[in-house]
Amino acid sequence: MAVETITLGGGCFWCTEAVFEQVAGVLAVQSGYCNGQVLRPSYEQVCEGTTGHVEVVRVQFDPQSVSLRELLEIFFVVHDPTTLDRQGNDTGPQYRSGIYWHAPAQADVARQVLAEVNAELGGRVVTELAAETNYWPAEDYHQHYFANHPGQGYCAYVVAPKVQKFRQTFAAKVRR
Repeated sequence: MAVETITLGGGCFWCTEAVFEQVAGVLAVQSGYCNGQVLRPSYEQVCEGTTGHVEVVRVQFDPQSVSLRELLEIFFVVHDPTTLDRQGNDTGPQYRSGIYWHAPAQADVARQVLAEVNAELGGRVVTELAAETNYWPAEDYHQHYFANHPGQGYCAYVVAPKVQKFRQTFAAKVRR
């Protein structure tokens, strides 16, 4: 089986991780940080907003089960790609919208989907597209956060509605 990896920044990684862990064809999801200048950054450093890093999820998937295009369509439904350095109440450059590719062919697909979404949203999309660089996994306590803490306030009021939106909008893509 061929496995591909794409890295996505859609605000707080707890939200995007919780969604992509439920997508059929996704094999693994890891929360982390990328595209900043500090090596091996900590959560506290990234939260200061001065490292250049983005909170991201690294998604490994089986392209025979779910295509990159489908993953990107999900990505654009579960976050707001029109707000610069912000998702809801989370503000700062670490929450910017981004697609970080691992192969040039992924960049081509992402450009197509970005152009379509940008046209649908009146040219307001601020999602950046770049090669993934300087990736570092988030601390263990961030991994599978929603699955481990569904009743925690942020999870109940912010993450859960995004997961529900995914489940309703993409019912055929929910892992069974």
